[in-house]
Amino acid sequence: MALDPDEYTADELGEELETLDDVDELQTVLEAEQAGRDRKTAREAIHRRLEELGETGGDGVEEGTETEGEYEETKEEVGDEAEGEEVDEIDEDAEDADGDDESATEDDGDGDESGGEEEDDDLSHPTRDKKHVRALEDGEYADMWVFCETQQGELLEVSREMLGKARELMDQFEEDYGVSASEASGGSEDVPSSGDEERVVAFLMGDDCENLAEECVAYGADVAVYHDDDRLERFLHEPYTEIAAHMARGEGTTESTDWREYDEPRYILFPATNNGRDFSAKVQAELDSGLASDCSDLYIENEEVSNPVKTGEPGVKKTFEKVLHMKRPDFSGFEYSTILCLDNPGRDFHPQGASIIPGSFDPIEPNYDREGLVIEHDMELEEEWFRVEITDSDRLEAGIDLAGHDVIVCLGRGIADDPTRGMELGLELVDAFDDAELGITRGIVTSAYQFEGHVEEYSKEERQIGETGQVVAPGIYIAAGVSGAVQHKVGMDESDTVVAINTDPDARIRDFSDYYIEGDLFEILPRLTEAVESGETRLEAVADGSGGEDR
Repeated sequence: MALDPDEYTADELGEELETLDDVDELQTVLEAEQAGRDRKTAREAIHRRLEELGETGGDGVEEGTETEGEYEETKEEVGDEAEGEEVDEIDEDAEDADGDDESATEDDGDGDESGGEEEDDDLSHPTRDKKHVRALEDGEYADMWVFCETQQGELLEVSREMLGKARELMDQFEEDYGVSASEASGGSEDVPSSGDEERVVAFLMGDDCENLAEECVAYGADVAVYHDDDRLERFLHEPYTEIAAHMARGEGTTESTDWREYDEPRYILFPATNNGRDFSAKVQAELDSGLASDCSDLYIENEEVSNPVKTGEPGVKKTFEKVLHMKRPDFSGFEYSTILCLDNPGRDFHPQGASIIPGSFDPIEPNYDREGLVIEHDMELEEEWFRVEITDSDRLEAGIDLAGHDVIVCLGRGIADDPTRGMELGLELVDAFDDAELGITRGIVTSAYQFEGHVEEYSKEERQIGETGQVVAPGIYIAAGVSGAVQHKVGMDESDTVVAINTDPDARIRDFSDYYIEGDLFEILPRLTEAVESGETRLEAVADGSGGEDR
């Protein structure tokens, strides 16, 4: 063999391939690469050379790699052909994690380009001709965007919380990276965004929402982009997604886009609400990037990695700058995972996206004199996006909002011996505090406990705390008779101080409690209530003498 690919780095191999004009020899080099180091970047270089020589091997792309690192059609260029096809490609990150397995190739490795075409038609490769809308090539990204969800004409509290965190992150971004971000006291309409300026951009949509856009500026945004349409009063999947993607790409009239000079946002935050979880996944898929869901902390740092999928070469380290580190509880519930959204060689994954658990951050104090840009977004909305029409609705009574209280008292299956009495004791402790509320675990919601009428309303799902219930972050969280299942931990893990009462010394909740009282809640809760009412709130004093221990 005239050329042994193992003797070259991928870059050096690309240069050597330019000297080869024999298709059979190139096929031999490809077989040798696949049998040896099997580098994706090297295989792509060989396929590109084959394509240059007019030997495309079907469509000139190794299946599974497509045209990684090369420009593909945007949705506008593909047009109607792109509809419903963005999902064909296997998740690259998942594929990379499995060792970059690409066993299916467009050629059979024997140099016979035509062999197998008849066999493949509509059978083994039915999706070969479909197109995948890729991210931009060499795109420019800037700013942190925050989706500000609204309900009944008001900003949700989580929207204010995310704006506060975004403001903190981008102020620190300015210090760390020496950019000229807009000052927290306000931006200027006379200064459009340039390459180094990084700002907080709120985006929202709804009916008569300009005033809410102005409120976003008061809560920390430098720019607020809104789309106003009376049909957007309630969340609708398709129009909300289309509008958000249109905004993020900077599409629209000059008047609505001349404040920015980049292709897509660098970062984007969504609320981890029912609508926000749905919306975030759809928008990030439309923008051809990834999403870290249900995050409770964020920070921005450089990150050095050696994964060859990300660096392009084994044994090489690469530093990625300005990476959003997105922390979320892992599946065990006892540790946190940090999610990174890093580019592949020649392939951008932007915006770096995260959905945020409500209650994770504190909003900043609003400054209604703060200056900022408020931009009305311009876009024609297609009628087919509104195929679903709400013709009538009833407004339910306001549910129970457990977020924002200083103290949460949560009851679990430990009340089983006397459910009604256990509920009463929990409510008595709630009443002893100035700002407290009662929560329950899913175990109570799904149980067959019989509650007397005066406390039955407190056993409903609206008070459930956990992964499928509400997420709270009070100053004090008192868990009585709660075992500490992973699903429940997700809902209260951001509490400042956790006090647990349980008869089981090995209950899982002990591992993440600040104070653990081993004892019967029917005995401990009355004593704790008495201590609070008398002003003796030292938890150590409550624990001492109860037959248990504190930690």
